[in-house]
Amino acid sequence: MKKILVLGGTRFFGKRLVERLVERQEDVTIVTRGNAPDPFGGAVKRLRADRTDPDALRAAIGSSSYDVVYDNICYTPQEAEEAARLFDGRVGKYIVTSSLSVYPFGEVRLTEADFDPYRYPLPEPYPEKADYAEGKRLVEAVLFQKAAFPAAAVRFPIVLGPDDYTRRLHFHVEHVLRGQPIGVPNEGAVMSFISSEEAASFLDWLGGSGLEGPVNACSGGEASPGRVIAMIEEAAGKRARVLRETEDADMSPFGVPAPWHMDTAKAEAAGYSFRPLGEWLPPLIREIVAETES
Repeated sequence: MKKILVLGGTRFFGKRLVERLVERQEDVTIVTRGNAPDPFGGAVKRLRADRTDPDALRAAIGSSSYDVVYDNICYTPQEAEEAARLFDGRVGKYIVTSSLSVYPFGEVRLTEADFDPYRYPLPEPYPEKADYAEGKRLVEAVLFQKAAFPAAAVRFPIVLGPDDYTRRLHFHVEHVLRGQPIGVPNEGAVMSFISSEEAASFLDWLGGSGLEGPVNACSGGEASPGRVIAMIEEAAGKRARVLRETEDADMSPFGVPAPWHMDTAKAEAAGYSFRPLGEWLPPLIREIVAETES
């Protein structure tokens, strides 16, 4: 039985990860502000703290040590540096959720070497505010340059599922069914995706593997915004209104200017096999269409 701490374990793929760990009867603790209910009952321990408050987090964790820490809600270099200090000598492996956003757009399928956090310059002082992509670059850079413990950063693309609280796929389904315009700058720009179920599966696997450093994780194959919308049209039996330019409220969350997709050879060489995108995305679209129409 492993002793595992999860920061960000009450919704979306973090919740699915905790469900997997509980099912395997690991010793699981989640850090929660207590604002949202969770379904785990007595199967997990709970530490009440706001992750963005370093003093509260330090007080909540106390002198505890863990075999694995999953950090799904680290967005700033300040939070990464606090984690490097807090868990020094007290964690077997630290896994932070990062993002495809650390990479630029481009035609070539991106590998981990296309962003090197070990050599990325660390600003002094850290910026008080940074956009999401730069925040994740700095999180990785701080963790790999300053942490003394084994660590991995999982670079996920857009994560989709029926439980996606950002409702990015739901946005497209709702716009098609209502006849509302969808702004798509480049319909043919292929993108990587992963399901919330597989995101949790990969995190679970990574916690038991020897893989460290940055690692890409996405489903096999890609889909463009145009292809996703075509799948929705087929499931809904309605045509979409796709425009290159539209109001911001109608701009697609998948509206990238150029291809944005990843290579997963590193994870596959370590033994993980990713599910093909075509196996889960069409059924998910049909599920969301049926739910929206009901």
